Amino acid sequence: MYKKRKKPPELALLKSLNSRMELSDEMKLRDYNHKKGWEGERRFDDYLRNLAQNSIILNDLLLQSNQTTFQIDSLLIEGEALHLYEIKNYEGDFYYENDRFYKKNNKVEINNPITQLKRTDSLLRQLIHQLGYSIPIVPHVVFVNQKFTLYQAPLHLPIIYPTQLNRYVKSLEMNRTQVKKQHTTLAEKLIALHMNESSYRRISSYTYDELKKGILCDKCNSLIISAERSMIKCDACGYTESLDKAVLRSVEEFKLLFPERKITTKEIYDWCLISGEMRRIKRILDKHYRLIGVHQWAYYE
Repeated sequence: MYKKRKKPPELALLKSLNSRMELSDEMKLRDYNHKKGWEGERRFDDYLRNLAQNSIILNDLLLQSNQTTFQIDSLLIEGEALHLYEIKNYEGDFYYENDRFYKKNNKVEINNPITQLKRTDSLLRQLIHQLGYSIPIVPHVVFVNQKFTLYQAPLHLPIIYPTQLNRYVKSLEMNRTQVKKQHTTLAEKLIALHMNESSYRRISSYTYDELKKGILCDKCNSLIISAERSMIKCDACGYTESLDKAVLRSVEEFKLLFPERKITTKEIYDWCLISGEMRRIKRILDKHYRLIGVHQWAYYE
């Protein structure tokens, strides 16, 4: 497994906001869609896990070809080809008509994953060619949810259905060929080209003042926390952890929500909302972060 899948930062952001404010309907929908997508990708990873020993698997690649950015859910590199996967965790009944996808219950059109796959396939082919390789690419849309049904789909579509996944993976195991040096080199080049900057859109519909302050419980995400010396306890579920660990989690949450704000002792003290622990918070920040500047201009990185 050359590039593991990382949890999307927007999921953590929305989880935090959901505990600190009332989410709008739009934000709730985004939260739901991100969770479904993440669950589907992890489910597909489980299917491919046995292939990782003799194949190369790259997840969540954000690449650019001809000044166009595109994302790859999963890419399996084996001896004969590159297998490109667009993963969907759709649930319910859908139907295909005139090259379009619709929800069956309300006849609402949704984005065609085949169109999305074709775009990614084309851009990846161009990039592979620019890197000097000539390796066949086999594209697939993978539906991983067992509660998904698609009606009227032509047989020629590059689709792997939930009921086919086990057989598909077994066929790969039986027919795969040895990975060669050129495949390893290609994987390393693609990882080097991966764009590390955040690919999620900034959610701007919240401010610092409107969010509830306090340390979130690491178990139940509640804000009802009591401090007892060097430990904190969740009054909702009873979970306990060290104050140091809880403060460090809160700092990372603060950085995710407000990347433009400086990390200072006062900011984190106000954010954690633990009375009488400012000196303790300063010691934690001094130990784990680097202090920049002096006096009122000092902040941590």
